[in-house]
Amino acid sequence: MLAYLAMRIGMGIIGILPYGVAIWLGSQIGRAYSRLDSGRRTMAERHAGRLGIPPKEVRAHARGVFAAYGRYWAEALWVRPRHQDFIEAHTTDSGLELVEVARDAGQGMIFALPHMGNWEYAAPVAHRLNLNVLAVAENLRNHRIRDWFLRLRNSMGLNIILATGASQVIRELEAAIAQNAAVALLCDRDLRGRGVSVEFFGEFTTMPAGPVSLAIRTGAPLFPAATYFNESGHHVVVRPPLAIPDGPDRTARIQAGTQLLAAELEALIRAAPAQWHLVQPNWPSDFEAIT
Repeated sequence: MLAYLAMRIGMGIIGILPYGVAIWLGSQIGRAYSRLDSGRRTMAERHAGRLGIPPKEVRAHARGVFAAYGRYWAEALWVRPRHQDFIEAHTTDSGLELVEVARDAGQGMIFALPHMGNWEYAAPVAHRLNLNVLAVAENLRNHRIRDWFLRLRNSMGLNIILATGASQVIRELEAAIAQNAAVALLCDRDLRGRGVSVEFFGEFTTMPAGPVSLAIRTGAPLFPAATYFNESGHHVVVRPPLAIPDGPDRTARIQAGTQLLAAELEALIRAAPAQWHLVQPNWPSDFEAIT
């Protein structure tokens, strides 16, 4: 209850601020928080090493990651339906012509995204293209915060399915794609640890099989994509659709395709490494380091 009340109070305060002030404040709070949460700071520093950040720059890089994380939360609290025009006007893009081709083909599409910048702020761009966007979100234990997030994302034009692990989720995604909708899936973190083994930034871990599996099942193009922060707003990048290799069976295709997707996500993350606000254990050695 207290966490939810804090969210609502923060939303009330941040929501009345000008956008520039709101994101500056969020970034500063994120930097300050990096000094308090040693566990997440350690993960940010470990991930910096995987990205090739020089050792003497790792601490500053980690503070930058928390600043990006703070900005993400400030934007989540700031957004209102009345801000949609502002968001769209301050969002640039590259690769949307690929999306338009897929939309006109009528096969639906899948976006595979890392935890970069603020992917939710790409929703107004999708709205401009007359795309119905469906996303899968973590089913948070705090139902008040979960429901608040659902209302927030719905206000931005995102239809949300909660990740319950049930086959019903897959059926809903397939049905949406059959109606020429776009499905957005965050896939650089395997929450359940049941995904596909891939090499990611030089170390093996698992990634969700969902994006590649869904592309194979539906025939929809799978676009690696990311949304980056910039000084005035956001920049959306859509990469060409993944060419999923042929294989002896579906399992082999999912394995090969997910490895290709991991390489695409690496490239998207390296373009702005401090904006990759994944501050949780994500590799087996991360869990070993905190036990």
